[in-house]
Amino acid sequence: MSSVALAGQIHTTSRSGADLSRLRADFPILRSLVNGKPLAYLDNAASSQMPQAVLDRLIRYQTQEHSNIHRAVHYLSETATAAYEGARRKIQSFINARDEREIIYTRGTTDAINLVMHSFGRAFLKAGDEIILSQLEHHSNIVPWQMLCDEKGCKLRVIPCNDAGELLQDEYQALFNARTKLVAITHVSNALGTVNPVKQMITHAHKLGVPVLIDGAQAIPHLGIDVQDLDCDFYCFSGHKMFGPTGIGILYGKGQWLERMPPYQGGGDMILSVSFEKTTYNTIPYKFEAGTPPIAAAIGLGAAVDYLSEIGMGEIAAWETELLAYATAQIETLPGVRIVGTAADKASVLSFTVVGVHPHDVGTLLNEDGVAVRTGHHCAQPVMKRFGIPATARASFAFYNTFQEVDQLVAGLRRVQKMFA
Repeated sequence: MSSVALAGQIHTTSRSGADLSRLRADFPILRSLVNGKPLAYLDNAASSQMPQAVLDRLIRYQTQEHSNIHRAVHYLSETATAAYEGARRKIQSFINARDEREIIYTRGTTDAINLVMHSFGRAFLKAGDEIILSQLEHHSNIVPWQMLCDEKGCKLRVIPCNDAGELLQDEYQALFNARTKLVAITHVSNALGTVNPVKQMITHAHKLGVPVLIDGAQAIPHLGIDVQDLDCDFYCFSGHKMFGPTGIGILYGKGQWLERMPPYQGGGDMILSVSFEKTTYNTIPYKFEAGTPPIAAAIGLGAAVDYLSEIGMGEIAAWETELLAYATAQIETLPGVRIVGTAADKASVLSFTVVGVHPHDVGTLLNEDGVAVRTGHHCAQPVMKRFGIPATARASFAFYNTFQEVDQLVAGLRRVQKMFA
């Protein structure tokens, strides 16, 4: 096993992962006991944990800097405004956006996709137009577009996947026609872990003049994201999946689109002037940020970006690749356990079923052993239908997980199988 360095400090040369202890010490919740056993937190695709640096930054804001932002000239407001806008610039740098004005604060990935649906979709799509989605989408990247289709008379076209959970690129290209007005696809499948070749897919769409939205919720904590290199028109992600707070997300949009899109919501801060006769809207990004924003959460997300940047996304990806390979090999030793999603390129997600055991029972029994996994359809029912199953158990890893926690998962699954033998 080759060694992997994290932040130039943490090295692992064994499957125990003991040398990750210094990094894991940054996450107080990882010291928890569940049913008297060490917590093995393997539900990172749902929400990752926050390091002490993020927690400290939130407390500092709440106890020393709390104030509403923009316009006021007093010390607290100016301090909070500087931190809030500073976080925007950190996020711009983190994803290599061209301009900080292209970074829109939202409540999360779902909110960001809905913003594009309302502002872009209502402005630029009409009856008969078509939107290309994929069979791997989270409900958040299906339902908003269905709502738009119901309202406008548009049509959804769906890219199928193969038995490994990989999108069929020939089928994708065949879906385009003169009516295609948008592609909206996930970067990484939350249910299977498949990493889609989105750069290639964006290039093809752009050759035909079609803009592309990428749901990056599951990619942002695992992969280095460069929106200029991808050349996507929109990229959406959430803070709580990248070691930051809940209630905060990001919509990246190319300035050329954001300038043309009408506001999604009306209220304070998204205006330049208001009278009963006419309202003049603010410039981007503020045009899309009506009302008092999640100030603390935005500042916390900025701290999470600092933390990830210090470690390095390349180092994170390298460790998680080894962790996923080890976990996959160990799960494959269990007869009667089927891994669902075997794409050649995957992020650190393992979905599986256990013969004769409902996924909910698998999750309940693993919890008794201190192992936290997600069970159900993962808000991806079309994926479940494609594989002919109602649900899976899903273990999803982050850079703070260890080989020892994988062993804890495997031992728990052996116990589950014995109980149902």
